[in-house]
Amino acid sequence: MFVERMTKNVRTKPSGHNQGKYSKRTARVKPDDELLITIKRLGINGEGIGYYKRKITFIPGALPGEVVEVRVKKVADHYIEANLLKIKKASPERVTPEDDQSVGGAELAHLAYPAQLVFKQDVIRQALEKYRPAGYRDYVLKPTLGMDEPRAYRNKAQFPIRKVNGKLAVGMYRRQSHHLVDLPKISTQHPATLHVVRTVRDIIAQLGIPVFDEKTHQGDIKTLIARVSESTGDVQLTLVTNSHQLPQERTLFKAIHERLPEVVSIHQNINPGTGSLIWGDDTRLLWGAEYITEEINGKHFKLSPRAFFQLNPKQTERLYQEALVALDLTHADNLIDAYSGVGTLGLSVAGQAGEVRGMDTIPEAIDDAIENAQANGITNAHYYVGQAEQLIPAWQAEGWQADALIVDPPRTGLDTSLRKLIVKTRPAKFVYISCNASTLARDLVDLAKVYRVDYIQSIDMFPQTARWEGIVKFTLK
Repeated sequence: MFVERMTKNVRTKPSGHNQGKYSKRTARVKPDDELLITIKRLGINGEGIGYYKRKITFIPGALPGEVVEVRVKKVADHYIEANLLKIKKASPERVTPEDDQSVGGAELAHLAYPAQLVFKQDVIRQALEKYRPAGYRDYVLKPTLGMDEPRAYRNKAQFPIRKVNGKLAVGMYRRQSHHLVDLPKISTQHPATLHVVRTVRDIIAQLGIPVFDEKTHQGDIKTLIARVSESTGDVQLTLVTNSHQLPQERTLFKAIHERLPEVVSIHQNINPGTGSLIWGDDTRLLWGAEYITEEINGKHFKLSPRAFFQLNPKQTERLYQEALVALDLTHADNLIDAYSGVGTLGLSVAGQAGEVRGMDTIPEAIDDAIENAQANGITNAHYYVGQAEQLIPAWQAEGWQADALIVDPPRTGLDTSLRKLIVKTRPAKFVYISCNASTLARDLVDLAKVYRVDYIQSIDMFPQTARWEGIVKFTLK
């Protein structure tokens, strides 16, 4: 499906005079020109890729094999960006999307799900071809592990609330704008979270509580965040506010309790100002339980509002099972769980290890990890605040040596100093969980100098999106 094809028919419709006539000899292209493009493949962000006079052209919404009419949006030295106008020849893999694709989170919803899984195997292939780590052509790229039901998987809704055309709206911003789109339906969102945020929006409207205005910087409530436990059905609600003020607090809680009995926990996060960050530093419990609890592979995890937790619990179970197989631990192995978060990964594999030591730079996450270890009766897992590149050498100096290492970094990939430390210390068993194929391929340039890549297993954590996640199993050379 994603094999490149030669483009035979490319034509341009100049703006200005002579509109309506196409010329194959046009040497230059400018914004608002209309082109006829054959799509050759998908880019790593899910956009269709074709060529105009050998210049790469990115077209969101187009699929490989399609012939499309587009309008040029931007012309740069080495690429063109264009918007899809009309599909002249459609791909057999095209389906009708359930979601509004003018916002993020559904950029592949027009592509049949089996083809999405093939694309996500191709994403890592494209990244490897760009960075070319040692032996990359021989890497085993396993077929993507998908979902039986690739919808309603996101356990967390994090939506701004604003007044739009005189009514309160809750949803997501249209791409590259600050126009909020009210979304009554999002197929990827767990129904409980969407129901909670929209009902709370209605309650706020009925009570007349002011919401944040981005022009005047006035108003109280900025964002509604709801997280549901897949295992219990409990929902944790967080109100992000512009100040400590929360008008009609008791009346608001009473209405939420009456209309949303599934909400067992209400927090307030204070985030003053106009920055793009959703969360502020100060979070306080307003009503109910301090945590909700989620179960993954038989382990129970307490989740505070800011605790990182995978958005897809069903696929998270598969991810951790695959990671455990790749690690191939024995009860004599000491394991380091870098980027540990609240301990979900390390605690899931602790039963097969000698001792687990994890670390994270967020103190609240480590507090949760320690509590989660205690709640599950796990005594061989210990968690520390700090950076892996500082803690690991300190442990080695004390005589504690790791036999195995598992890393699950953010999208930015491994910190440079940690990457160098891994190459230097060379733990015998090593597994890398990545959520960004590009930064993984970059990191492999160094790691492949001392490790052989046994395989890369893609797993679809985010159906209907172009986001990629995968597991890399290494063996020391």
